[in-house]
Amino acid sequence: MKSNFLTVIIIAMFLLLVFSTISENPLYHVNWALCSVIILGLAMLAFFWSFEKSEAVSKEVVLIATMASLAAISRVPFVVIMGLQPTTFIVMITGYVFGTRTGFMVGAVAALVSNFFLGQGPWTPWQMFCWGMCGVAAGLLAGRDKEFQLIKFTVLGGICGYLFGWTMNIWHWVGFIYPLTLKTFLATYIASIAFDTLHALGNIVFSMIFGRSFYNVLMRFKKKILVRFLASDNLVK
Repeated sequence: MKSNFLTVIIIAMFLLLVFSTISENPLYHVNWALCSVIILGLAMLAFFWSFEKSEAVSKEVVLIATMASLAAISRVPFVVIMGLQPTTFIVMITGYVFGTRTGFMVGAVAALVSNFFLGQGPWTPWQMFCWGMCGVAAGLLAGRDKEFQLIKFTVLGGICGYLFGWTMNIWHWVGFIYPLTLKTFLATYIASIAFDTLHALGNIVFSMIFGRSFYNVLMRFKKKILVRFLASDNLVK
């Protein structure tokens, strides 16, 4: 279900970009900023509905609330430095240890909660989606690795720093830039290079300094909440 919704989102975003830059098409004057918020808002509802219907235990809910709060509050002190914040790292290390579902939920909730301090707006669903997908990417990277792969995780952190900024640029472009042309699209991305680079470098530094310690702490907690089922023939009668 999640993969189907993700595919729909990607296709919708691609069509959004295409129709936004063609002035001759009849949909050129559509409010694409509003359309994008609606699309991502529906996607967020789908993910949250999927989680609501899943068999999540109370300890997992507590974990998501705790890590999302940590990721959200850690963003506030760094707001004066555009692009630099440990939120992406915290979301990714959670996804790396606990999987894609938990990683996405922590990222989405962290964006929503932190914006109660920094300001809610139509950009919130975009941030929820971007940070959620950072958690998903880290969860996919972990795979079946039994040990923490610091180098791979650090490299992914740098990549996610750029991907986060490039995705948010779409919102900035359709929401604040006029006219929507290929020229203004490229200009928007060029203007964000410094901020995206700072975000990527921050992810790399946080990963190198805190990656292994966070991983060890979260793994110990994961072992405590892990439920193992024993076959009946192994039980003493």
